[in-house]
Amino acid sequence: MKAPFVSELEPNKGATGVFLVQSKEVRQKKSGEPYLSMTLVDRTGELDAKMWDNVAEVADTFGKDDFIKVRGLLQVYNNRLQFTVHKLVKVDEAGVDPADFFAASSRNPDEMFDELWGVIRAIGNRHIRALLELVFSDEDVARRYRKAPAAKFIHHAYLGGLIEHVLSLCGLCRAVAAHYPAVDLDLLLAGALLHDIGKIYELSYDRSFGYTSDGQLLGHIFIGTRMVEEKLARLPDFPPKLRSLLQHLIISHHGALEFGSPKLPLFQEALILHYLDDLDAKMECMRVLVQQDRQVDGEWTAYSNSLERVVLKKLKYLAGEEDRGGADTALATAAASPEAPDPASPVAAVPPLLPLAPESDPAPTAAREPGPLAPPAAVPPPRPRPAPVPSTPSLFGEKLLGALREGK
Repeated sequence: MKAPFVSELEPNKGATGVFLVQSKEVRQKKSGEPYLSMTLVDRTGELDAKMWDNVAEVADTFGKDDFIKVRGLLQVYNNRLQFTVHKLVKVDEAGVDPADFFAASSRNPDEMFDELWGVIRAIGNRHIRALLELVFSDEDVARRYRKAPAAKFIHHAYLGGLIEHVLSLCGLCRAVAAHYPAVDLDLLLAGALLHDIGKIYELSYDRSFGYTSDGQLLGHIFIGTRMVEEKLARLPDFPPKLRSLLQHLIISHHGALEFGSPKLPLFQEALILHYLDDLDAKMECMRVLVQQDRQVDGEWTAYSNSLERVVLKKLKYLAGEEDRGGADTALATAAASPEAPDPASPVAAVPPLLPLAPESDPAPTAAREPGPLAPPAAVPPPRPRPAPVPSTPSLFGEKLLGALREGK
């Protein structure tokens, strides 16, 4: 079994292990000498790696998607983990287990596919159910649908991610449809099952994730629509208007023209599908961002381009609050119940201070006959204001005064 995994590496400790090269670039130092910048991965995460010395000896011996054995040191640089590679060598892929290097769903793909068939069998509309049965009975579709990621980077970007995302979306669809009685649940579930089906041919996922040529040229929305059309051609009695609604669900699910949808969602089920799809994707983005954040210190993640924000590490934030709360409680307890000083200490030898006077009124004295009122204290007369000191006018002032007098 592979060891260590990325998640097991510790800062300021050396390590030797085998990793998959997800990306590789030869760059230049300020001195003009080359260095290697790589992203190394296994199924537990990814590693920012740099090789600063002896680059010319190894740069051409391996490439992207190769397995390499590295020896180096994990360090913290700018509050992020970075692995400095001292030595590396390419490894024959026959000697590695691919399952150790490719992130995959924690759920069993066959069990998820059985669950998907349970969704299909529960569809009440016979036309929609017949279409879904035809689509997912295709052996190539079924094989790819079990394995495909939901995206290259953004969300559910691991093997089995697509079907996991779709099943999560089906659960959300049921909950929302139960809240809105006018929503056609069969139609909404069909949209959930088919909206991303084009990704099984858009993405390549035999090694690191990328795009196929059809994926680059056409995109999953067009590919998915074409796949459904091919199956509909085998169902001549399929209602034409229902066909249009299903097609619209696929082409509008991105929700906006600038996000790749040629049409905006124009009926309830299409709008719900778009928002639930976006919600499930963003929730997964947040989960992974917090789990795999490279920031070593602090309660916030690095900035996420896909979410356009930083994200709070909630558990770390709350743990810090509990620590502060415990310290505050300890201080309050110490203040309320001070410990008695040791009799042998200098503090114990200091005599106690005299008690403060009570805040209540003093005890009454014996009653006395009231005497004559004391005359009011004389108020001192106001002090006379000092006479103003005449000022000597300047030369300009003298001329101005003379002009004024002549004017009179």
